[in-house]
Amino acid sequence: MVEREVVDGSVREWRSAARTRAGTPRGGAGARARLRLGVGAGLLGVLVLAAIVVPWLWPASEQLFDYTQVRRPPSGEHVFGTDQAGRDLFVRTLAGLRVSLLVAVICAVGTITLGTVVGAVAGFLGGWPDRLLMRLLDTVNAVPHLLLGIVIVALYRGSLTAVIVSIVVTHWTTVARIVRAEVLSLRRRPFVDAAISGGATRGHILRRHILPAVAGQAALSAVLVLPHAVWHETALSFLGLGLPPHLASIGNILSDARSELLLGGWWNVAFPSVLLVLTTLATAGIAATLRDRLVPRRRSELAL
Repeated sequence: MVEREVVDGSVREWRSAARTRAGTPRGGAGARARLRLGVGAGLLGVLVLAAIVVPWLWPASEQLFDYTQVRRPPSGEHVFGTDQAGRDLFVRTLAGLRVSLLVAVICAVGTITLGTVVGAVAGFLGGWPDRLLMRLLDTVNAVPHLLLGIVIVALYRGSLTAVIVSIVVTHWTTVARIVRAEVLSLRRRPFVDAAISGGATRGHILRRHILPAVAGQAALSAVLVLPHAVWHETALSFLGLGLPPHLASIGNILSDARSELLLGGWWNVAFPSVLLVLTTLATAGIAATLRDRLVPRRRSELAL
C-alpha cells in the first residue's frame, strides 16, 4: 500500500515501476512470451487467410460431386484426398474452418457483451440485483453446457442462429464472474468515491470508468472463448444437431468421416482434426501471453 504522505509525483513514479515489473516479462521469460505470441498470431493468421482465400479461389470444389474421384488418398492433385462424394477435402476443410471461425467470432462477441454487461451491473449495483443475477448464473452453470446446447439446437435443428445462441448462452457465465470480481474491486477505489462526490450518476461511472477498466479482462476472455466456441460448434455438428449437413464445417466433415475411417479413409479424419488442433493451439498461445501481461498488471494496480 502507498502511504498518504507520499507526494503525488512519487506515487505515480512507483506505480509506473510496478506496472513495468508485473506487466512486462524480462530476460528469457520475455523472449519466450514474445515468441509464443508471434508463433500463435502467425499460425492463426495463416489459417484464417487460407480459410478465406482458398474457398474463394476454388468455390466449386467445395460442393463438387465427382464420383470418379471417390475416396482418393492424398496426392498432388488432391492434397488432403477426397471424401465419399469425390469432393476435394483440402478446399472443403478450409471452407469448414472458415464457417467454424466465423461462428466462433460471432459467439465470442455475443458472449463478451452479455457477460460484461451482467458482471458489471451485478458487481457495481450489488444488493438484490447482484443476488438475482448470480442465482441466474448458478442456474445456467448447474446444467452441463453441451446438454443445454443440445436442447437449444434440437428445438431449431439446422439453424445457424440456434447454434450461435446455444454457445452464447452456455459461455457467458465465466466472463460474468471475472468481470464481476474486477468491478467489486474497482468500486472501492478512490476514483469512484471522487466521481460520486462530484455528482456523477451510477450510469456515468459505470460507462466512463468501470467498463473501460475491465476492457482488458474482457478482451482476454474473448480470445479464450474462441477455441471453446469452435469446439462447441464442432461437437454439435458432429452429433448431427449443429449446422445443416450441406454446409461445410469441421463438425460436419468429421461426422461424415466416421464411416470413412472404418473403410480406411484416415485422411478424412486426420486433416480436419489437425487444422482444428492447430487453431486451438494458436489461440491458446495468444491467450496465455495476454493473460501473463494483463492479469499481473491488473493485480499490481489494485494493490496501490
